Amino acid sequence: MKKVILLAIAMIATLTVSAQRSVGGLTLKPMVGMTLSTITGGNLDMKVGLAAGAEVEYVLAPQFALTGGLIYSMQGAKGSSNSVDVTYNLDYLNIPVLANYYVIPGLAIKAGLQPGFKLRGKYKEEAGGQKHEADINGGKSVDLSIPFGISYEFSDFVIDARYQLGLTNIFDGGSSKNSVFLFSVGYKFDL
Repeated sequence: MKKVILLAIAMIATLTVSAQRSVGGLTLKPMVGMTLSTITGGNLDMKVGLAAGAEVEYVLAPQFALTGGLIYSMQGAKGSSNSVDVTYNLDYLNIPVLANYYVIPGLAIKAGLQPGFKLRGKYKEEAGGQKHEADINGGKSVDLSIPFGISYEFSDFVIDARYQLGLTNIFDGGSSKNSVFLFSVGYKFDL
């Protein structure tokens, strides 16, 4: 009985994993997800944000593909000290370029380089019922990071988890960098 159940599970798993894409194949993957981000160099906590965009994948070999994308990403951090709550809201248009290695069909490890262009920067402070909000003037308009992670594809749905290690200082004269976890769900279409 155990063998029959294990065989049935193996057959279902085989059916739900997408077939390996053919060499030269091109897919489009719209995606939506969430970010957990913070800013290094300070005593700040993670902030939850939205991420949405699309990636294109080109298959170079049976187990190797390249992806490039455009992702709107809400990043920043929050924290509090001496009864003052602070929130940094930094929105970016990120352009990840990733190499994907498929360990088994459907399961990929990925790494690459990602420039990000700051679309908005806001600073919010709240203390004793008083609120103050201002634009973050100055700072870097381009953020460079190294994204790496893992994804799993089944029936053309893709679950992706990656970490973006910031390389560029966010603010002039500082050592604060973005540190972002991105979790997303997407769907692949053949082009």
